[in-house]
Amino acid sequence: MPTKTSAPSPRRSLQALDRLNLTLGDVRDVFEPYLAIFLTAERQLDPAQVGIALAIGNLAGILAQTPIGAVVDATKHKRLLIAIASAVIAISYLLIINFSAFPAVLAAQVGIGVAAVTVIPAIEAISLGLVGQKGLNQRVGRNEAFNRSGNAVTAVVAGILAQITGLAWIFYLLILLCIATIVLVFQIRDRDINHTTARSGHSQTTGKDLLHDCPLQVFSLAVFLFYMANAALLPLLSQKLTGGQQAATPSGFISASIAVAQFTTIPVAAWAGKAADIWGRKPLLLLAFAATTLRAFLYALNTDPWFVVWVQTLDGLSSGIFAVTIVIVVADLTQGTGRFNLAQGGIYTTIGLGAALSNLAVGWLASTAGFSIAFFTLSAIAAIGALWLWFAMPETK
Repeated sequence: MPTKTSAPSPRRSLQALDRLNLTLGDVRDVFEPYLAIFLTAERQLDPAQVGIALAIGNLAGILAQTPIGAVVDATKHKRLLIAIASAVIAISYLLIINFSAFPAVLAAQVGIGVAAVTVIPAIEAISLGLVGQKGLNQRVGRNEAFNRSGNAVTAVVAGILAQITGLAWIFYLLILLCIATIVLVFQIRDRDINHTTARSGHSQTTGKDLLHDCPLQVFSLAVFLFYMANAALLPLLSQKLTGGQQAATPSGFISASIAVAQFTTIPVAAWAGKAADIWGRKPLLLLAFAATTLRAFLYALNTDPWFVVWVQTLDGLSSGIFAVTIVIVVADLTQGTGRFNLAQGGIYTTIGLGAALSNLAVGWLASTAGFSIAFFTLSAIAAIGALWLWFAMPETK
């Protein structure tokens, strides 16, 4: 009599997902600061051109984010999307390294902007498709912990490379990480991914329906205020330190600041996935807002380089909580709609808009009213976001 076979376990695919998250170098948080230095020092671009190049990449990502979310919902080739995005990032950085013409830099930045916003929703969809709604909280925390571990090590290695071999080798490191990502993503078995679960259900809810979802609207504004307060803090601090008598070596300061935040995020992300089940989502989000409020306030009072590097632990706390909790809250609000990734795309578009407006408005404020006023303003925005979340946002657990 033939024996009854059990359903295949996704354990091997989950282990491959762990390894994949280690190699996903964060283009924005880890490599973009070095890109600004490279374009200024190696390509002799003026600050306005560097600003345009970075803004073009961010704008391309903002415009692509929501459509990319819809594509991730619709396709069963999520692994291929990650591989293509990784290849585009690698080719784009090769273009920047080997061609100094400004139009080539702009073209590469467009490719990087679109590819960078493709990877995150695809990873989150694969995670949901592997573990389901019940296992998502801890899986997202685990993803973030592995990703931040890889980012922290990458930041340290990048800082060493910048000092020993030059800035260009930082981007060759990213290219190697992209190649590793392409190899590792196909170690996740497609048969282990439930593509219906990966988009959070069967329903054909439309984008218009999601736009009229009140809790999702409330959450979107809270996310916008958080990134409005948070995004400009480190760039603004870098400008103040490197432009004054306390000037630090840019690459060394950036590496230390990034590494401290990333190392702090590792245990925070692993803890946040579990705490979301125990405490609920709202208390975690309020804690993240409180950390950002305090961080901006402390930067307004003291910008000694060693002090501010350690204050970056607050960035690790707030960023780790938000990175995990955003995915969980959106999954809560879209369960059964079949539009998990579309809603995620909308939220990440909100993040991009908040970050872009933060850098634009606060940069102007710092130049006209001074750095301290700019930091106090960011602290106030974070406090307003906390009040909005407290009074308007329901618990989604």
